Amino acid sequence: MPRVLVVEDDQAVRELIVDELTDHGFTVRGAADATTGLAQLEADPIDVLITDVNLARESGLDLARDALAHEPDLPVIIITAFGSLEMAVEAIRAGAYDFITKPVSMEALALAVERAAGLRMLKDELAKLRVQARRGGRRSRLDGVSPEISRLRDNIATVAATDATVMVLGESGSGKEMVAREIHELSRRSSGPFVAENVAAIPAELLESTLFGHVRGAFTGATASRTGLFRMAHGGTLLLDEIGELPMELQPKLLRVLEEGRVRPVGSDQEIEVDVRLVVATHRDLEADTHTGRFREDLFYRLAVIDLAVPPLRDRGGDILLLAQLFLREKASALGKEHLTLHHDTAARLLGWHWPGNVRELRNAMERAVVLAQASKVLPRDLPPRIQGAPEPTRAAKAEADVLLPLDEVERRHILAVLRAHNGNKAEAARTLGIGRKTLYRKLEAWGLS
Repeated sequence: MPRVLVVEDDQAVRELIVDELTDHGFTVRGAADATTGLAQLEADPIDVLITDVNLARESGLDLARDALAHEPDLPVIIITAFGSLEMAVEAIRAGAYDFITKPVSMEALALAVERAAGLRMLKDELAKLRVQARRGGRRSRLDGVSPEISRLRDNIATVAATDATVMVLGESGSGKEMVAREIHELSRRSSGPFVAENVAAIPAELLESTLFGHVRGAFTGATASRTGLFRMAHGGTLLLDEIGELPMELQPKLLRVLEEGRVRPVGSDQEIEVDVRLVVATHRDLEADTHTGRFREDLFYRLAVIDLAVPPLRDRGGDILLLAQLFLREKASALGKEHLTLHHDTAARLLGWHWPGNVRELRNAMERAVVLAQASKVLPRDLPPRIQGAPEPTRAAKAEADVLLPLDEVERRHILAVLRAHNGNKAEAARTLGIGRKTLYRKLEAWGLS
């Protein structure tokens, strides 16, 4: 059911439009001014925006421009009492999909909304198809078969089809940068640059010039101009990790860049346009920080257009062993120890540990174990002392470790389970697995199951 937002300062007209379009089967909300309308649009996605051109204190054309900057494919219908050619031209320049004059024919408006919503749906489907084409048979950066990581991969594919700002939430080491890279590589910007920076790692006095650049002579030591991260990421994606550490004095400057699409290098009077998809990451509760005054509320809502939560490793069940074997294979191959496997006691220890450092900690633990391993199997003594000294593994962890399988066998069983779930439909199974059909066919042939 198409979702419609009506921005009209005349309460009677607004309520009339909302009621009439609701009767036509649309889900409709109303707003009395541009500021409220834009806030509603950012908080809850819509399919069609309807706005009067003359609002109490603002212009509906400005609202259209702001809305399209936030969501470029959003159809906007402009309503006005002045049906001149000049006004029509202005509406089209503002990016309007349609232009309707007062008094409004509700039948005509409902038809325009229906057509606009249909166009939006087609564009969304096209964007998803493009993402699927880019994904093809490529392997996701996010390994795992748990429901939590599978849902995250699906959400990433949906988000990648848009240009919306994304906030990635998760504990340290959980893979937030991998999520950002996955979004970039599945997006229409994949041929552009991917630039990543940790805000907390940059001295506060250098942060503004690092983000926005500076001109020569802007301050002591500025012997040459600097481009800045936003301009480096032009046409691509910029990841700002640990965004919660951004100093308060820079937060309004970042907000202005996001709203206007321009940066002003330190020491310059000129603004430079930038086309950047911003992804931010944090382990902090930024919404709570807005209540304490540590983070600006308007910037928070501008950054959290879409939020993706990366599950901690301890909540991913069997993914722990799957990832452990993957890291084991990578490091063992590099060191000429291809024969190495996990001892079941080691596997039980891995499953019993709570992994406060998440995937990064697991990778480091397996690299250490491969280096120290002297037998044909990685033993508990090869693990870091903190894991060796962990509490006795639970009965469930021991049971899971007792049926430890090679990675190829884990993959084979998972693929066959997905096929069974889809009643043998290979196309549906490939879509769920996130691989191309040809890749699935090759694997089945290799297993003698074609």
